[in-house]
Amino acid sequence: MPRKPREYSSTGIYHVMVRENERKEIFHENEDRERFLYILEQKKSKKEYDLYAYCMMDNYVHLIIKENMDHITRIMKRVNTSYAIYYNKEYGRAGYVFQDRYKSKVIEQESYLLEIIRYVHNNPVKTRLVDNPKHYPWNSFHLFLDHSKHKFAIVACDEILEMYGRNRKRAVQLMIEYTSQQRNKDFLDVDEKEVKEQKFKTIIESFLREKNIELQGLRKDKDLRNELIRVLKERTDNFVRKIAEALEVNRNTVQRIIKK
Repeated sequence: MPRKPREYSSTGIYHVMVRENERKEIFHENEDRERFLYILEQKKSKKEYDLYAYCMMDNYVHLIIKENMDHITRIMKRVNTSYAIYYNKEYGRAGYVFQDRYKSKVIEQESYLLEIIRYVHNNPVKTRLVDNPKHYPWNSFHLFLDHSKHKFAIVACDEILEMYGRNRKRAVQLMIEYTSQQRNKDFLDVDEKEVKEQKFKTIIESFLREKNIELQGLRKDKDLRNELIRVLKERTDNFVRKIAEALEVNRNTVQRIIKK
């Protein structure tokens, strides 16, 4: 089936989402996230584009981009290629990192722009990583609250805040209030079930990496196994059956550990 032609914006503003080629993690460490921000800063240093908002999750990234001296397709190709070179070298792999066709949605109206920025900033809240977007270090919301403290000054905060009003202090307050008014509407979103599944796998992988143990090794180390079971129950919505299947443990064992 042929691909649907990409839609182009008369304003030059797009909501873009990129994700890992095999739907695994794009970012394993904070250094990876900082490198991605550095690349965004580097690629816009020649006024090729303006960045209005971003949110980096483990296996996908939301960006609100306005074309300037370059076209959206070339912008995304340069950003993705630069990060892929870094990622493959850092983790000793080859091939594509991102899916070859990023998702994009045109933004034609100011009200729609503000709504999508709110949605992007609330992504970590929606996936239950934090209860407030200002507590998530890898989105741009905190830049609007205090731009001076951030290492990478890559977001055109003033341009967005002016849409709320000329008084900066009042504009920031209005943005905070508007951001807190979460909506259920999805834009360029991943399937909710898929998000939960990825979060579940990520927690297991991160735990095993932190403890320097393979999944099969949990059979010999019941203390670590029990700790992981409790972590999964506390941080996800998965049932006993799901945890038991993932860790290859009897359901009764999982139930007993959870009840302790």
